[in-house]
Amino acid sequence: MKKIVSLILAVAVTGIIAWLIVKPAAQAPEVAFSTLTGQKVKTSELKGKVVLVKFWATSCVTCIAQMPQTIETYNRYHDQGFETIAVAMQYDPANYVINYTETKKLPFTVALDPIGELAKAFGDVKLTPTAFLIDKNGKIIKRYLGDYDLADFHNTLEKALSVQPS
Repeated sequence: MKKIVSLILAVAVTGIIAWLIVKPAAQAPEVAFSTLTGQKVKTSELKGKVVLVKFWATSCVTCIAQMPQTIETYNRYHDQGFETIAVAMQYDPANYVINYTETKKLPFTVALDPIGELAKAFGDVKLTPTAFLIDKNGKIIKRYLGDYDLADFHNTLEKALSVQPS
């Protein structure tokens, strides 16, 4: 009897470990981004594209330091099916976000999250910058917190862009 219990326990533990290692990517939440231009962009409308959803704030030093790279990456890969949505955090005053977006001529979609519903939907984001790279099928490939290796990011992005959506 002990051998059977041990065997069942071993199989269960092995299954859990295997699931943790190869668990499927999480689906991006179905949300509607409210852009500065008044448009609503739904997650489902972005399928077929690789999307970076980046939570940021005008008061975040790292966010502002990353912005030139974010612009450059968007410009480099946009024609290949890459989109960027920069989501300003709830505490960031809308007039600051608008001023920064216009002054820096951000070429990608900028959205406001006035009641924090987008941050909650993406796992209750509290720290900035936090970014999610989403594949063409709407699955989260990778989550980035803080500063990240740009070459590694570009490598991951290029792989995602080369995969056909299912």
